[in-house]
Amino acid sequence: MKREPFVRSTFNYTLDNGKVPEIYFYEPEEPVDPHQPGDDPREMSVFDGWSRVDRFSLDREGFELQPFSHTFGRWDDNSAIESQLYPMVTEFIRKHVGAKRVHIFDHTIRSKVNERKQTAEDSTTQRAPVLLVHCDFTPHSGPLRVQQILPDEADKLLQRRVAFYNFWLPFNNRVEEMPLAMCDAATSVDDDLIKMILRYRDRTGEIFVMRHSVAHRWWYFPLMEPSQALLLKTYDSETDGRARFMGHSAFTDPTTAPDARTRSSIEIRTMAFF
Repeated sequence: MKREPFVRSTFNYTLDNGKVPEIYFYEPEEPVDPHQPGDDPREMSVFDGWSRVDRFSLDREGFELQPFSHTFGRWDDNSAIESQLYPMVTEFIRKHVGAKRVHIFDHTIRSKVNERKQTAEDSTTQRAPVLLVHCDFTPHSGPLRVQQILPDEADKLLQRRVAFYNFWLPFNNRVEEMPLAMCDAATSVDDDLIKMILRYRDRTGEIFVMRHSVAHRWWYFPLMEPSQALLLKTYDSETDGRARFMGHSAFTDPTTAPDARTRSSIEIRTMAFF
C-alpha cells in the first residue's frame, strides 16, 4: 500500500507564559502548583523521511537514520546490554561522527506497557514513550552532565568540543505504533526553546521543551526495522551555526493499524568528545 508523503498528528508543545515549567519526580512535602509542560497541543504535519533518508545530517537537521546490524537479543538483561551492546554502540557512534572518544552514560527501554506514572523511585531504564516536544539538554545541563559522569576528567574534556547523541533502536519487531518524530533543527530558533526544571528528591536537572512555531518541520521514518538506528543530537558545545539542540517526541500515527504490534525500543545516551 502506498504511503502518503505526510500525516497529521497532535504534538504537545508548551506555552511560554512567563512561568518556568517543572516536573516533580517525587511527592513534595508542601503543596505545589507547577507549570505543567505540554499544555499547548498543536496539530502538525509529519513528513515521511524515507525519500531523503541519505540527506539528513546531524549537524544540519540534528538527526540521521543509519543501518545498524547486530545479533543482540537480551533486551531484558541490563548487564548484557551494558557489556555487549554498549561497546557496539560506542564504536558505531565514534566512527560515524569522527569523535576521539564516546562515553555511554545510561539507557532506557521504552514500551507502551510502561505507561503508568513514573516517579524518581521507579527504574529509569523502563519508561513509556514520551509524548512531549522536548530536547534532553540545555547549555547548562550538558556540561554539568559531563562533570557528574566524569568528574576527574571533566575540566580537560570540556575545553574541547563535546556533543551528546541519543542512539534510538527498535527491537523485537518493526515500529508499527508510537513512532518517534524529529523537529528539523534548521526550522527552529533559540527562542523556540523553553527551559524546564526536573525536580528529583536528591537533585535538580533541566531540559528544553518547545513553544509552537508554524515554521517547524517534523519528520519520521514509518515502519523502522530493528536493523535501523536513529541518531539524535541533543547537545553540542560548538556555536558555529551547526545544530545544537533538536526537539523530538513520540506521536500517535493516525495510519496505525488496529492490530499493530506494541513498539519496543531502546534509547542509549552518549557523550562524544572531539
